[in-house]
Amino acid sequence: MWNRFEALPRRMTAANVLKLKVDDMRAAGLSARKVEYLVDLALHFDSGRLRVNQWQRMDDEAIIAELVAIRGIGRWTAEMFLMFHLLRPDVLPLDDAGLIKGISLNYFSGEPVSRSEAREVAEAWAPWRSVATWYMWRSLEPTPVAY
Repeated sequence: MWNRFEALPRRMTAANVLKLKVDDMRAAGLSARKVEYLVDLALHFDSGRLRVNQWQRMDDEAIIAELVAIRGIGRWTAEMFLMFHLLRPDVLPLDDAGLIKGISLNYFSGEPVSRSEAREVAEAWAPWRSVATWYMWRSLEPTPVAY
């Protein structure tokens, strides 16, 4: 689906996404709701409502707050953005099922783990919780996901 969508604009920019026809985005495989979310995201970028030029100087929580204000973006998505796009080293995505499962298997013999328990385990990982999260994921699946 991404390949079909990516082929629609000449160049992937917010302004170009806003020029796309809804029917073309739907034909690429996007649901009506995802089209709404992408248009809202593009509007935020195009209008300058996002402080993209300041993100490198902003703390993680401030960026998360800015991103979750956009329809369709939740905390987990914002945290993945911090980890994989901004390369923030100390993000702990407690809503990530893989992280919780990895902590359960590696620290609690597979017993269920609460977010509070996961947070407590991860305190020892600071300031490299993004890296430790990646290792928890790899403990479950040794081959990294290719995007």
